[in-house]
Amino acid sequence: MLFWHVPAPNEALLISGSKRRAGDAQFRIVTGHGCWVMPVKQKASLLSLSLREAEIAEECVTQQGIRIAVRAVAVFKVGDDQTSIANAARRFLDEQTGMEQLVGRIFAGHLRSIIGGLTVEEIIRERDRVAQEIKEGSHSEMEKLGIVVDALQIQEIGDVSGYITNLAAPHAAAVASTARIAQAKSDQEATEREQQAAALKAQYERDTAIKRAGFLAETEQSNALAAQAGPLSQARASQEVIEAQTALAERQAGLAAQRLEAEVRRPADAEAYRQRTLAEAGRDRTLFEADGRAYTERTVAQAHADANDLLAASLRHGNQELIAASRVVEQLPALAEAAAKGMADAQITVLNGAEGLGQVVSGIVGQGLGILDVLRKKAVGTPQAGTADVPSALVNLDQHPAAPRS
Repeated sequence: MLFWHVPAPNEALLISGSKRRAGDAQFRIVTGHGCWVMPVKQKASLLSLSLREAEIAEECVTQQGIRIAVRAVAVFKVGDDQTSIANAARRFLDEQTGMEQLVGRIFAGHLRSIIGGLTVEEIIRERDRVAQEIKEGSHSEMEKLGIVVDALQIQEIGDVSGYITNLAAPHAAAVASTARIAQAKSDQEATEREQQAAALKAQYERDTAIKRAGFLAETEQSNALAAQAGPLSQARASQEVIEAQTALAERQAGLAAQRLEAEVRRPADAEAYRQRTLAEAGRDRTLFEADGRAYTERTVAQAHADANDLLAASLRHGNQELIAASRVVEQLPALAEAAAKGMADAQITVLNGAEGLGQVVSGIVGQGLGILDVLRKKAVGTPQAGTADVPSALVNLDQHPAAPRS
């Protein structure tokens, strides 16, 4: 609406020409709501209640006579009460843009005054104290101007003469040394940590490589086993076949051995047993025959020895004729054989053939036997020689194997 004025939340509406007044002010102050302004009769103006900022940059001299540069900032606004709005309206309504400059000059004066009573060390260490003293020192002036200071901060203290730099040099050197030491320790710790990390990394890489190698070996072993499974199965099957064939061959060999035992060895043993038995029988027979012949020869030899003894005894008693006859008898078979052989070899003509030749030999033998009978009888009739002393050759002349029979 044309005559209805509403101030902003950060504004105060000042209406002059109105009879409604508050306190000692010659105008009406409206904040937070609207009101009617009668044209021509009344005049409305706006005063900003916004926050404002004043920067302060001033060279100051301390209690020690040291020049320093101080930069501060003050945050202020017009007070919200009727008195402050009225005081500010009277002083800054037409020059609201120059409010920061004016307030900054006021704070600069208080800043120089307060810095002049302090040392550099106190200013550096107690900035809040300096700010608070400035606010307290300017409070009465700000109240008259209708301004409320919300904050005052000293942002920077400049070292114009180098005092602060020299003051801080030992501390800076110590701090720098400490910083270098700390940096060295930090570098050392970092190096140790890096070495430990590198060692752990190398250990992990080694463990990883070992595990990878183990896994690779297991994989290759599994692959090799898988690749060998086929040939191995074939080899096992072949082995089983060979074992079966071996068993069959062993059984066939056993069967052949049994067959050989039954068909060859046992008959051979039986034949050998038969041959051995026959050989033993022949050997025993030969031994018996040899023993018989030896016994016969020993008996004949004993008879000859006895005959020789008798002959020797006859010689000792003068039976020379009987001994001679006995010699003739002993040689008679040989004589008969020689005569027969001589007759056979002689160129004699026998009229009646072989019968005539037999008669000739029989005659010769008969004559010899006659001579022998005579000698036997003579020997029997001799008183020195009894029958017991006649040689057995004469007594058993008929039993001599070589005596020919007529």
